[in-house]
Amino acid sequence: MYKLLIFDWDGTIIDSAARIISSMQQAARDLDQPELTDDAVRNIIGLGLPEAIRVLIPGVDEAVIPDMRERYGYYYLGADTTPTALFEGVESTLTNLKDKGYRLAVATGKSRRGMQRVFDETGLEHLFELSRCADETTSKPDPHMLYEILEQSGVDAKDAVMIGDTEFDLEMGVRAGMDTIAVSYGAHHIDRLKQFNPILEMHAFPELENWLTDKSMNS
Repeated sequence: MYKLLIFDWDGTIIDSAARIISSMQQAARDLDQPELTDDAVRNIIGLGLPEAIRVLIPGVDEAVIPDMRERYGYYYLGADTTPTALFEGVESTLTNLKDKGYRLAVATGKSRRGMQRVFDETGLEHLFELSRCADETTSKPDPHMLYEILEQSGVDAKDAVMIGDTEFDLEMGVRAGMDTIAVSYGAHHIDRLKQFNPILEMHAFPELENWLTDKSMNS
């Protein structure tokens, strides 16, 4: 049914919302910025860091953004010990999908440095053919990173699907002309994702393999 499965990372592959929230809040405190609520930070998960900071702190001085990025990275990449873990069934499902011939990619709001770190920590990099990060291209929901993935892979939009847990993921997929799959267990409530008419609402990661198998058998 699809040749290429494109995954968001945070909130789709890995349960990292709590650490993202804590790290962003601590970064704001370090720089005497307004206090950030949990809901406010959860809402920007998926955006590139500069874009996220501008949403969180309206009218922020542009000179503050590099310092916020540095402070956030300091906490998220080491100083903050809030646990992050793969969602249940992720590794086995991804392995099975790759073994069945699906090509896998990542489209993330993370930086390349952050992406490489989690690849190293999880040991999942070998499963993905390619990845694009927000600091290498434009931030979600602009579809440019998907266009780049499609061009690099040589796959048409109709033969790819974008899988994610935020409005930014699904809007990006729709704007790129591809089907989308909405993840209900991530950062944004599933009701927010339904407006993009996803082809599937996924409530646990292994459901993806089961659905694709059913679709291929009935096609």
